[in-house]
Amino acid sequence: MTDTLFDPAVDARRARRQRVATPPSPAPRPWLAKLAAGAAVGGLVAVVALGISTETGSELSLPGGVTTFIGSLTGLAGMYLALVMVVVVARIPPLERILGQDGMLRWHRWLSPWPLSLIAAHAVFVTVGYAQAAHSGMLHELGALIAHYPDMLAATVALAVMVTIGIASIRALRQRLRRETWWVLHLYMYLALALSFAHVIALGPAFVGHPLTRVVWSVVWAATAGLVLVYRFGLPLVRSVRHQLRVVEVHREAPGVVSVVMAGRQVERLAVSGGQFIAWRFLTRGLWWQAHPYSLSALPQPPYLRITVKQVGDHSAAVARLKRGTRVAIEGPYGNVTRHARTNKKVVLVAGGIGVTALRSLLEDLPKGTDPVVVMRASSEHQLVLRDEMAELVRHRKGTMHELVGSRQQVALTGRRLLELVPDLAERDLYACGPPGMVEDVVAAAKSAGVPQHAIHHEIFSW
Repeated sequence: MTDTLFDPAVDARRARRQRVATPPSPAPRPWLAKLAAGAAVGGLVAVVALGISTETGSELSLPGGVTTFIGSLTGLAGMYLALVMVVVVARIPPLERILGQDGMLRWHRWLSPWPLSLIAAHAVFVTVGYAQAAHSGMLHELGALIAHYPDMLAATVALAVMVTIGIASIRALRQRLRRETWWVLHLYMYLALALSFAHVIALGPAFVGHPLTRVVWSVVWAATAGLVLVYRFGLPLVRSVRHQLRVVEVHREAPGVVSVVMAGRQVERLAVSGGQFIAWRFLTRGLWWQAHPYSLSALPQPPYLRITVKQVGDHSAAVARLKRGTRVAIEGPYGNVTRHARTNKKVVLVAGGIGVTALRSLLEDLPKGTDPVVVMRASSEHQLVLRDEMAELVRHRKGTMHELVGSRQQVALTGRRLLELVPDLAERDLYACGPPGMVEDVVAAAKSAGVPQHAIHHEIFSW
């Protein structure tokens, strides 16, 4: 490897100094996740209860009363769950450290069909209820609602945006979209929620003439908007201004793989643990408007940070062409595949391809006595990225390293194969990072070999 400003050959003494200079990320507090889940469920119950409490027997007995009431409840529940879905991906640090990126996305994808289905049901039931009350046809009433009721046009646009995002979220379609397209499309969800707010307050049967319900709902919306503004925009802006990172070096690690070294101010104040990633926004033409997640491929060496990127798309290809001096904005650090997740003294790290980046920094961050076993998996020899650095870290920690080269069919990571490589596998924590298929295979193999679920930690390198 050519000389670089970022020295990967950090000896033990220097590593200890770095740990003092760069604090690790705070340890997760699992009880916060339970508290947040309880608060979310309690909020849903409260919202529905408020909606029920505002209805009277005389209103329900009117033509279309029951249908409109059902529409009101489905709308309340749907909008509340839509706000919860936004909060889940708001990158709230205490929750993010517990769930990690994979966990947050799983919850987000599990929740997403519910608000869309309930809001669509709300639109149908309310239209039918109003049509029954007016003794008119459903299509005629729909036209009247859009044309004559305040904020109904905005609400219709909001629903159309949500439906579009929902359709694009179907896995078969999502996989055909570029990540940049997917990201921009999801930004419109914020617009859809903003457009629907005035409609809910102005026309919702549970709100008209019920000031308490309006106040509660307004507080819920304001709290959601505040969390998004603080953690998705405010905190990243503060960190970007504080650290003022710039690209100082881009060098080739392997065919199609480069390392980007950045330098900045007060990097020692950036609390980050090995295994975490940061969303990087390179402030240059064509890249400034999008932030992409890349793992730190080593612990910070103030004033330097380093990422290692494989060229698999337009953004990663452009990263390889970054010029010295390019300004960098950051969001993070994120991720829960860290030393905090460890439940056993000893560990095994399984890296697939460019997934080695997260495990390289994790390995550097592990305490003494973890007896690490590292399994590097790649389709070809030249895809064993950072192998020399991994080998040196393993040697320094008196661990063991295995290199598996070949296709997934040629070198299958089955439970039996893992036990051959790591006989005491069931007594270790297993960390796996890499492409989705490889990680899924490793997780399944580890479970079949007796590794408990709580001792398996993974990050899938896919959007």
